[in-house]
Amino acid sequence: MALLRIIWVIIVFAILTIVTQAGGVIYLFSFATHKFINNKTSNKYFRGLCKLVSFLIIYCIMAFALLPMIAKPFGRVALPVFESNRLQPQNILTCFLNRHYVNPLLRKAAFDAAQQMNEKHPNTILNYLDANFPFINGFPLFPHLSHDDGKKLDISFCYIDNKTGDETNNCPSFIGYGICEEPRPDEKNTAEFCRKNWQYSFLRAIVPQGNKKNFRFDSIRTKELVNLFAFSKAINKIFIEPHLKARLSLFSEKIRFHGCRAVRHDGHIHIQL
Repeated sequence: MALLRIIWVIIVFAILTIVTQAGGVIYLFSFATHKFINNKTSNKYFRGLCKLVSFLIIYCIMAFALLPMIAKPFGRVALPVFESNRLQPQNILTCFLNRHYVNPLLRKAAFDAAQQMNEKHPNTILNYLDANFPFINGFPLFPHLSHDDGKKLDISFCYIDNKTGDETNNCPSFIGYGICEEPRPDEKNTAEFCRKNWQYSFLRAIVPQGNKKNFRFDSIRTKELVNLFAFSKAINKIFIEPHLKARLSLFSEKIRFHGCRAVRHDGHIHIQL
């Protein structure tokens, strides 16, 4: 039993570390509450529940109160958990999993673009997706190949609500990824070109597509958004699918093809310093 427990702890530690970076260490730290819990109840199921709750409480305190302070010496700051400066996470889980940290220059560039978008299109709020973990350059943000140095950030496209015909701040995908603005028959189909790379369209294959019918790709606002980042002196590279670069008449040399080893970028914009 002792060996199985050790194996279980190692597996949980590894999973939490891969998914949240800090979760594995917080998990071990939560063991300090186990003796107290064991002394208070003899029911093993209630014990397990209490230990889970204690971990979640400690995790939330660490994630939202302490990690932002720990991240600063590593040159990273947290993006807003709730809407601030016209910027918000597409999914609150991004913040819960500590995937919302960036270099201060990148945060400023995102805030600036969000503010300018709101000036041109009142009530527009930008939705950010994955950014980076709070510390350690080179620590991968699974499943991304990059997003490991505080200098990368994914931003959702802009959409129109098909039911009302109005601009909306909502997105068709609950995680922001996986629902794509597909190439037209006369456009370059990079997904087909990269079909031998299994991961390229993997998210599209697993994310439910039913909500796509409720939204329409907002080419006007998305083009303006990409150009705002292209004009930003802080931004060095922008990744978007080639067929959308051509369709939207985007000409900046900063806008590049990301290669077949990444995932497709016709559902979001990738920006980096």
